[in-house]
Amino acid sequence: MIPRNLRHLRLFLAVADLKSLTLASQKCRVTQPAVSQAIGKMETAAGGTLFERTKQGFFLTSRGEVLAGRVARAFAILDPALSDISQRLCLTMTFAQLQALIAVRETENYTLAARRLGVAQPTVHRAVSQIEREAKSGLFKRTSFGIVATRACQALTQAARLAICELDQADSELAERDGRDIGRIVIGALPLSRSALLPEVLVRFRKLRPNLSISVLDGPYDELLAGLRRGEIDFLLGALRDPAPIGDIRQRRLFDDSLVLLCGRDHPLAKKRGVAPRDLASYPWIVPRTGTPTRLQFDALYDNLEQSAPIGIIESGSILLMREMLNLSDHLGCISRLQAEAELSKGLLVELDFIMDQPNRPIGMTTRHNWIPTAAQQQLLDILQAVEPCRDKL
Repeated sequence: MIPRNLRHLRLFLAVADLKSLTLASQKCRVTQPAVSQAIGKMETAAGGTLFERTKQGFFLTSRGEVLAGRVARAFAILDPALSDISQRLCLTMTFAQLQALIAVRETENYTLAARRLGVAQPTVHRAVSQIEREAKSGLFKRTSFGIVATRACQALTQAARLAICELDQADSELAERDGRDIGRIVIGALPLSRSALLPEVLVRFRKLRPNLSISVLDGPYDELLAGLRRGEIDFLLGALRDPAPIGDIRQRRLFDDSLVLLCGRDHPLAKKRGVAPRDLASYPWIVPRTGTPTRLQFDALYDNLEQSAPIGIIESGSILLMREMLNLSDHLGCISRLQAEAELSKGLLVELDFIMDQPNRPIGMTTRHNWIPTAAQQQLLDILQAVEPCRDKL
């Protein structure tokens, strides 16, 4: 791993820009031996030379270009947030201070933050106090619920998370050059993708990258979106939102999906031809939670039928729960057709013979707007696009 020494990383970028140890030392106001020592340590950690030393100056190697690109992106994210608080923080902020700031912001408690970082509580308090002295203002407000970050602190911790993510990406890309896989790919998986898309994609990817760790996180869309924006998740996979909920993300459609109305095998409507709107009104429902694309379409269905929305709805996006409840009761279910594909093909559930007048839903991936994937991440994205045609026919 590249050492998380912000000062050394700035020296590295200065040498890459000025192509001279002397000029870099003058710009950063440190001695030339200090610059040389910092570059040497980084080259050892990077697994190879970062500069070609010539009479004309220092020029980045291909390995150095990989690192310089990621480090430049990290500071392009971090420095504006630091400058908004204090220009001096661009010179004085350390990685340990950033970690302390993030931990306190997330836990809203110095003791919990220290426990997360594995250090003493006074160490965390001192790190935050040093930042506040440079900023000449407080970054946290004490409330009855804990220590709450100011708006400026929230912006800084968000930038710090994304900057750290870029450095992690640099580690992965440098390891890739040496034929190694390090780090992990984190996928935020919405219900449809977990059952109908990811299994095939991950099996294909595992054949190409047997040693790379993969984490698949599930949860409500809002929680996964927050993790994506913090840099904790690489991309989301599932139903796209229209319009996009915020401007710093990018949505890419892969294919379309439709809704299906379901019942158990012994339900009174299971064998009925031409199910009418009035037939639906007398049964309880299991549908995804309020705010999801499927629920919005379900609510629109009842609006189009000019009927009152059913009461006593059970909210769940789990096809497993829905399958069991539909076969144990007279409940009806509404869910993604792709998500129910396995249950329908095996005869575990029955599709109602009801004409759905609802538009298809776009399914795809959501990323941060300026995200640049590593080679391994791009490989996984390519596989996602490769399986698209076999989904379009459904």
